Amino acid sequence: MTTRRRFLRLAGSALATPALPTLARAQSWPAKSIRAMIPFSAGSSLDIVGRIVLDPVSSQLGQPIVVENRGGAGGTIGSAMVAKAEPDGYTLLINASARSAAPAAYPNVSYDPARDFSAVIPFGTIPNVTVISPAKGIKTIGELVTAAKAGSLTYASAGVGSATHWAAERLRVSAGFKAVHVPFRGGPEALTEVTTGRVDFTCMGMSAALGFIRDGQLIPLAVSSAKRSSALPDVPTPLEAGLADSDYN
Repeated sequence: MTTRRRFLRLAGSALATPALPTLARAQSWPAKSIRAMIPFSAGSSLDIVGRIVLDPVSSQLGQPIVVENRGGAGGTIGSAMVAKAEPDGYTLLINASARSAAPAAYPNVSYDPARDFSAVIPFGTIPNVTVISPAKGIKTIGELVTAAKAGSLTYASAGVGSATHWAAERLRVSAGFKAVHVPFRGGPEALTEVTTGRVDFTCMGMSAALGFIRDGQLIPLAVSSAKRSSALPDVPTPLEAGLADSDYN
């Protein structure tokens, strides 16, 4: 099995590169270190999953994979850097499904999500979990909806156009309440603000939120997947609460 094929099997959100015309000719790939761009801040779900996968891949390829976090603008800043990189197979983009909606959130985005990248491998599926500070006194998704309809709440995200933004919007539209969006550069920043109570809630990726939940700093109200997550088996989905079309992965 060639090294490239080994990489495609090993890499397990979506991993993409610019077009790869050189790889067909370069039999010695990889002959140098590989750059992996994560367009969100360190500690985000994407960052956690990306590093877990890339570490053993780097060991088996025999070359360093240098992870670079470049957050901001819902992942479009880091994505644009990869789109403009040399298409030689040495620059990778690790991104979530929200990348396909980037032109809707940013009409002047400098790249085409479909045309300017070549998909390599999906890592998996991560549900988002709606969380809130215990100090808010809300313990169920139904109580959150009731509170939101009684008065405007705020919700944090990892940026406009991020998966955390879309997950919260699907929940909000399905439940029929208004809420003020407070975007941040990444998931960790959003989680900090919700933990302190300065922002009411967030729909964060499971990987980033789980530690806060286990430490009792945040209460999980609902898991955004169509079925319950094995990581939080006692937490219902919003679909179970009767909120149609509220699921998001």
